[in-house]
Amino acid sequence: MNASIQVESPFFLGVNYWASHAGTAMWSDWRPEQVETDLARLAGAGVEILRVFPLWPDFQPIHTLYTGRGKLHGHRFGEERLPDSPAGQAGVSEVMMERFKDFTAIAERHGLKLIVGLLTGWMSGRLFVPPALEGKPILTDPDAIRWQVRFVRYFISEMKHSTTIVAWDLGNECNEMGEVASREEAWLWTSSIGNAIKAADSSRPLISGMHSLLPAGKWTMQDQGELTDILTTHPYPFWTPYMDFDPLDTIRPTIHATAESLFYGQIGGKPCFAEEMGTMGPMVCSEETAAAFARTSMLSQWAHGLDGLLWWCANDQTKLQHAPYDWVACEGELGLLTEEGRVKPALQEMGKLKKAIEALPMPKLPSRITEAVCIINTSQDHWAAALGSFMLAKQAGFDLEYQFEDQPLKQADLYMLPSLSGVQGIPKQRWEELLRRVADGATLYMSTDDGYTLDFAELTGLTVVNRQRRAEAAELKLAASAGDAEMAIPVSFKLTFRNDRAEVLAEEEDGNPVLTKASYGKGTVYFLSVPVELAIAQSKETSYRTEDNPFWKLYEAVSADVRSSSRVVTANTPNWGVTEHPIDEHTRVAVIINYSPLTCVKQLILAEGWKVEACWYGQAPSLSNAEGSDAQNIWMSSVPANDGLIVLLYK
Repeated sequence: MNASIQVESPFFLGVNYWASHAGTAMWSDWRPEQVETDLARLAGAGVEILRVFPLWPDFQPIHTLYTGRGKLHGHRFGEERLPDSPAGQAGVSEVMMERFKDFTAIAERHGLKLIVGLLTGWMSGRLFVPPALEGKPILTDPDAIRWQVRFVRYFISEMKHSTTIVAWDLGNECNEMGEVASREEAWLWTSSIGNAIKAADSSRPLISGMHSLLPAGKWTMQDQGELTDILTTHPYPFWTPYMDFDPLDTIRPTIHATAESLFYGQIGGKPCFAEEMGTMGPMVCSEETAAAFARTSMLSQWAHGLDGLLWWCANDQTKLQHAPYDWVACEGELGLLTEEGRVKPALQEMGKLKKAIEALPMPKLPSRITEAVCIINTSQDHWAAALGSFMLAKQAGFDLEYQFEDQPLKQADLYMLPSLSGVQGIPKQRWEELLRRVADGATLYMSTDDGYTLDFAELTGLTVVNRQRRAEAAELKLAASAGDAEMAIPVSFKLTFRNDRAEVLAEEEDGNPVLTKASYGKGTVYFLSVPVELAIAQSKETSYRTEDNPFWKLYEAVSADVRSSSRVVTANTPNWGVTEHPIDEHTRVAVIINYSPLTCVKQLILAEGWKVEACWYGQAPSLSNAEGSDAQNIWMSSVPANDGLIVLLYK
């Protein structure tokens, strides 16, 4: 089995689909002529994949009958006995199965592929379950799990011969269908359903379909990665913590799907993509802003090696009178198409970008350069630390990948422990392995809020003299040699240091060191006594107002050595992000993305001996003739608002 979604496009574009006339009632109010119209419109606009949902109580409409004192007597379809057929024994409606087969035929006529969300019990704020299972703990009740297994087994046996279906999905955000008491219960449910799906069809990848995963807790990306083939994020800035702190067309929201999908995939150990994304309609932004958001986010996901995206959702649903549409106002205007069939600017922009990617000389890029491994620790705010690290690295001009503290240590030139929290530190076995890597020549960067580490003085060249809770943010000044900037960063504690042998790169007004550099064996250790990652992630209006919050200069200082040896392109523009993709030692592709809503003309400084060989997308840079530019390889580049530049570099 290939653990990827098999489509022709180098970056797939899809939507989550409910019929425009009915929403979740599309199977009970089946109108194939309207579905035909919907799918023709979507295919014509560039969509190639639909994620579709056999609504659970429609497809498995079983009722429970009881005798005296509530004693279970059996299951029926209403008053009808379950037939002796395989469908009947699985509690599945043959009428609904025929409708789904008709649907796949319509999709096939329009060249659309399908991801099937098998257990659709949670949808748009409403729980849908078969009448026989109402009131039961769906994820832990043995009878509920038995009927779920029967359903997915039968459904797949009927549909696995369809070439239109490219993947099975556990269902829509199944971790919202009920409570689990422990990580073990979440693992057991996923394993039960996942094994049933794979036993019925091992030829297609199994998609997790979950959202709100973390490295520690009940639903983790590690467990989902163990039990499924492809992980998913549902990265809406509206719903995800910290993501609506800045305008929707700035760096934080537009890089969100990229950062979260890499976070899930790299810690979970499986490919990951944004399975649902969107802006949440006209109460959040205009159609033009939504289009800018969609273009920037899509370009970013492609540049970072993700395989595709699915928007939520296909059609507006303002005229529906049934739940959840009559109780959740925000569900009505999330479509890429209006009910009348008008294609909104977001889909127009994504369709245009999809064509541009397909027309590139190399539409599937080589892997991008990553200089750093970011290690997330147990006690911290995992998402804030991961997000803050990713944004700061991007603004400083380098790339990172993630791992959790208990996972085997990846190879890297730079190891990062961002915003360490709690007294546990890093597991000792992993910590000692990390120190050996540093002693052999790697660089280690640590920042802290209230975190502990072993061997602190030996590592940093600092001795902690005193510790107290802070009443105010830390005011610090970065030395001229490290960027010459002033900033205020919230932090829980003040650590007062005696400097034994560290080089001070930033200090407080009283001279207390804040950012330091020290040798350790053949390697280097940078220590930052404030949690800059939490500061940029948890504070409002921090990431796009880079002049007021020059936090990225701290990352620029600690990454200077690794960037000088790995990077060809330096942008010096914190709202631009650069990925570099080596083809061979003389050739690489650079993707420069403007994550801001302003068109910018800026300098790109290329390493000695490199030049822009060709421009594949955007306006070609020109070699600068500015005063003093003969000493540097400077190219002037104009990148439109929320757009990008793709160039081929040659040495």
